[in-house]
Amino acid sequence: MALAVRWGTVSITGNYRENNEDRCLADSTGRYFLVADGMGGQCAGEKASEMAVELISKKLEQLVDFSVDGNQKVVSAIDQAVTHANVEIMALSELDSNYHNMGTTIAMIVKAGERFYIAGIGDSRVYLVRGGKIQRLTKDHSLTDALLDAGTITEEEAARHRYKNVLYRYLGTKDGGTGAKAQPVDVQAGDRFMMCSDGATDGLTDKDLESILMSNADPQPAAEAIVAAAQAAGSRDNITCVTVYAS
Repeated sequence: MALAVRWGTVSITGNYRENNEDRCLADSTGRYFLVADGMGGQCAGEKASEMAVELISKKLEQLVDFSVDGNQKVVSAIDQAVTHANVEIMALSELDSNYHNMGTTIAMIVKAGERFYIAGIGDSRVYLVRGGKIQRLTKDHSLTDALLDAGTITEEEAARHRYKNVLYRYLGTKDGGTGAKAQPVDVQAGDRFMMCSDGATDGLTDKDLESILMSNADPQPAAEAIVAAAQAAGSRDNITCVTVYAS
């Protein structure tokens, strides 16, 4: 039987911000899902995340045959889409002083045939709950994660590190367009995927996310519960969550 997907989306400004620099998009037929978290001050972050979602989605529709699992063709298409968005964001940043130094993260799920392709640049994340256990499928491109990888700080130190929100790679920089390194996942019936901006993980642990996803059989209530829990836990950022359930 063909893989069926259901999804839910929520994006809020939150308690501490004046505007929402996050953007998310769920394709109306479930072919791809995107989350972007903009940065830059004033309206620049909003513009960067808006451009990333719009440009990447258009490029995916041009380049991907969603009906078949093209593997390397899909990986290449995702890289081209990300590079295209990165070039356009950098160009506008140079041309318009209102958008100087703007940037954005991007996380995505692309469905091709019976397989998902997972990619992330920055610190917006993609998770999978399978068999009741959660695993993170993307890597944060943050200074704290680099220090963790080097073994110079612990997980506990990383959680409260003063540079935990400082990124070394995101769209809007030369390094942002060097490839998304999308990873294929063979999807199983019952898999529950979750994508989010870092506002959703500010105050929530992976175990918290696992519990919420496992206790909500429908993706929209699950997304709403995650955002509400992050807000209640004191998240100081915009909060965006996209849930994708496979059956």
